[in-house]
Amino acid sequence: MKRARLLLGDDHALILDGIKASLQADFDIVGVARDGKALVEAASRLQPEIVVLDISMPELNGFEAGRRIRESHPDTKLIFLSQHLNPAYVKHALRLGASGYVLKSGASEELRQAIAAALQGKTYITPSFGQEALARLLNRSGELNEETEQLTERQREILQLIVQGKANKEIADHIHVSVKTVEFHRARIMAKMGVRTVAELTKVALQQGLIGE
Repeated sequence: MKRARLLLGDDHALILDGIKASLQADFDIVGVARDGKALVEAASRLQPEIVVLDISMPELNGFEAGRRIRESHPDTKLIFLSQHLNPAYVKHALRLGASGYVLKSGASEELRQAIAAALQGKTYITPSFGQEALARLLNRSGELNEETEQLTERQREILQLIVQGKANKEIADHIHVSVKTVEFHRARIMAKMGVRTVAELTKVALQQGLIGE
């Protein structure tokens, strides 16, 4: 039987090594990546069937990396790893079309179940989340209760850098735009999210699942 091709993304080497060791007997681990941008590039180059990725990664968080992967390769399955049972994270993962949401604390036991579900076209959400909580995220037809996505791709990228503590000049240099452009987007992000400070912005972004902790 053909072995499924997996790509792994996590910025912690020990976690990557542990996941790889637990899965490589049954799956082809075609690559690993330590940040979101590297993961997007690797997914395009290696064409895995499944990407297992951490939500909290540098450069691009897992949500943004996953969104870009799905846009370019809609058949690729995404299984998110997280330390948190934040409902906003689960909802955002489902909005991106994720096939799985697994807690890192139970990854060794649950990842295989999530991968099996993904290969069958199903969705696996860690049982720790609870059926009642999951039901609140879904309507009676089992579809996600949607919200309008407020931020553009560029604004989500800048948001990630703002909460990492980057100054406007650093952000401008990083994404190759002018400082005035960053200032414009920063103001628009604050206005759209109804906040005035970076601390408030970070809190709301975490609550809405736009960034990982």
